[in-house]
Amino acid sequence: MAENGTKVLLVDDETGILESLQILFRGEGYRVTTAVGGTAGLEALEEIHPDIVVSDIRMPGATGLDVLARAREVDPEMAVILMTAQASLKSAMRAVNEGAYYYLQKPFSNDELLAICRRAAEARALKVENRELKQEIKRRGGSRAGRPVGKSRRFMEVLEFTDTVAPTDSTILITGESGTGKEVLARYIHAQSGRSEGPFLSINCGALPESLLESELFGHVKGSFTGAVRDKAGLLVAAAGGTFFLDEIGETASATQVKLLRAIQEREVIPVGATEAIPIDVRIIAATNRDLEELIRLGEFRSDLYYRLNVIALELPALRERPDDIPVLARHFLGEMAEQEGKELELSPEAQQLLESYDWPGNVRELENAIERASVLTEGETIVSESLPDRLREPPAQRLVDEVSHANPTMEVVERAYIQWVLQAEDGNKTRAAEVLGIDPSTLYRKISRYGLGDS
Repeated sequence: MAENGTKVLLVDDETGILESLQILFRGEGYRVTTAVGGTAGLEALEEIHPDIVVSDIRMPGATGLDVLARAREVDPEMAVILMTAQASLKSAMRAVNEGAYYYLQKPFSNDELLAICRRAAEARALKVENRELKQEIKRRGGSRAGRPVGKSRRFMEVLEFTDTVAPTDSTILITGESGTGKEVLARYIHAQSGRSEGPFLSINCGALPESLLESELFGHVKGSFTGAVRDKAGLLVAAAGGTFFLDEIGETASATQVKLLRAIQEREVIPVGATEAIPIDVRIIAATNRDLEELIRLGEFRSDLYYRLNVIALELPALRERPDDIPVLARHFLGEMAEQEGKELELSPEAQQLLESYDWPGNVRELENAIERASVLTEGETIVSESLPDRLREPPAQRLVDEVSHANPTMEVVERAYIQWVLQAEDGNKTRAAEVLGIDPSTLYRKISRYGLGDS
């Protein structure tokens, strides 16, 4: 087999095992170096900088965990596979927590080890590619462009994963309630990608009738329908070399879903009224505030399109689930107002307390609107509580009534409001609340966590 260029370092204190593994890996085309014992393995790491390390754990002197730690220092993207004949859950968890790519228990088959190494090589190649793309973006001055604002643990986890996947060309599905900032995140992904110099185009799939949506997406030819007085290129073609954002993808009709699926699969579109396909070169990001899996069960969304869109899933938490971000976002919006209007304002302690105690059913968008309103109504330099919307000062029970009084509230909104109401009626006693709700206490605790009602 031809050499594949991947460098593998084999570390074990048993020479017989090393010789067998060396023959195995060389037979698959790997460039192999062996080290007898952990101390020799540490030295070899420095000398050859391998792509993959396959090491025993229990060795005299330096152990496999020592090799792992040093490998992480030499190259954080180096894949380390640890082997042991005396596996335990504790040691496995420690190895993975410290950065091991895989923890393999002896005896194992050659095919199993080679399959793991192939995946490790692919994962490393992707990380290296991402790193190089990020460096190129940074050289262009776009490394932090449009970075979403927040510091809470949940939000930072989403953002860190976003930083990992943004430089790739993979299709992404962003989910989250209305107002959580799905388009902001989509624009940030575009800015961090290799397509950042190309266009970012978007469309709200729920804002247009089906016939007009198809024309906007795929284009049309002259005379294809009443009003089509000239040929028109669709947005998927116009976004060539860039990113196309499909907002509220769950609102598309079945016929449009079929055409979208074909466009993503075949990387081409057929304009309305045309017979010839036009190739497209665009990265797709879709977003929805609806449960697409539930829509699939109801027959309202195609499962094959869902799986094409859901290559990488990003779920934005509701603002009530990231309360630490409320003051951070408020200051950010005040800073934007200062830049636009030249009016520097700060929040009074009472106003900030009101912001932090409100549930924000409209999420970040509602918070931004509240800050803008307060800025307009403030004559001095400090926003006071009276400048904020009246609803922020309503008792929690009244806010629940207002929330579920909106037209067609979702089942989640109704359930969350009912649970919070019962918790308030029972003075926060979760055991009694579970009895009133007719559910197990464990189920109630899961719903409290899900809906961000921990302080109820």
